[in-house]
Amino acid sequence: MFSDSGSPGQFDTLDMKKHNFYAGPSILTPTTIQKTADAVINFADTGLSILEVSHRSKEFQAVMDEAQALTKELLNLPDDYHVLFLGGGASLQFCMAPFNLLNKKAAYMNTGTWASNAIKEAKIFGEVDVVASSEDSKFTYIPKDYVIPADADYFYYCSNNTIYGTELRKDPDSPVPMVCDMSSDIFSRVFDPTKYELIFAGAQKNLAPAGATIVIVKESALGKVNREIPTMLDYRTHIKKGSMFNTPPVLPIYSALMTLRYYKEQGGVAEMERRDLEKAAILYDEIDRNKLFRGTVATEDRSIMNVCFVMNPEYAELEKDFLDFASSKGMVGLKGHRSVGGFRASLYNALPKESVEALVACMKEFEAKH
Repeated sequence: MFSDSGSPGQFDTLDMKKHNFYAGPSILTPTTIQKTADAVINFADTGLSILEVSHRSKEFQAVMDEAQALTKELLNLPDDYHVLFLGGGASLQFCMAPFNLLNKKAAYMNTGTWASNAIKEAKIFGEVDVVASSEDSKFTYIPKDYVIPADADYFYYCSNNTIYGTELRKDPDSPVPMVCDMSSDIFSRVFDPTKYELIFAGAQKNLAPAGATIVIVKESALGKVNREIPTMLDYRTHIKKGSMFNTPPVLPIYSALMTLRYYKEQGGVAEMERRDLEKAAILYDEIDRNKLFRGTVATEDRSIMNVCFVMNPEYAELEKDFLDFASSKGMVGLKGHRSVGGFRASLYNALPKESVEALVACMKEFEAKH
């Protein structure tokens, strides 16, 4: 097992006046930040920075090995699933997934911007059957009644929609293997990995700084398409080379390992899910109670990662005032995505409950003033 020279908790003494609700890149645990900072100065007692050490060194190989092993352990992945750490962001997977898996036809659910982008890319490689969409209601709900064709190569969906604040928290029932973009809720909910042949997630939400993408792929899903796949876009290339076919994003992978260790120490994914549900309930209860605010999505489909809300129509002119007020109270990153406006509080695993309570207190104080 890889060991490092960082001391956990060194950030605990910092004044925590800022409450980070950014949607991504987003909050990291203090331990992850401190240990990554330590490794930037002296990685694994080599006297070298993580920024300059060879990815082929035994010290970094140990980082990669442990990160892959911990991912498999925390997500209860069977032996025939591979864990990869790749560059290119989750958006590269919008084309890489169908390049490797779409032979004739794939089924897709459209629940927002990122699913729409994935659909566009998949159409390059074969027939795409959009079996369900919530575009008719500006993506404010998760479709419920749809039929996945049994002759599809796979069914694709995005489990959490950061822009609109909806989330599908239970594994769908599908007659075909599933592909899922879990970029913003991986490690926040327990799921059955055997229902999926491919899962991917950008690291910058619940795992590490931007720059790495975690890809989980089932061995038997590969090698079935008729087309030739470019070397860099073939999952088998990266499996064979242990995510080191080309130079991997070493710093985000190191940070990811620190976060994975933290998750294990805290009790694993089930414990993260318990905490996240508690935090989300605190905020949603206040949104529903407070006369100034209202939620923007169907109650049963509310995300526990990205809480989207707006001013009630009669108080719409107070939106900027609330953002300014919240900012003065140390709230950071509350402005909603530019395409939808309003507010968005991202409650990723690293966000402490105290930050949610501080936001609720801020909302109550603003209500009292108006």
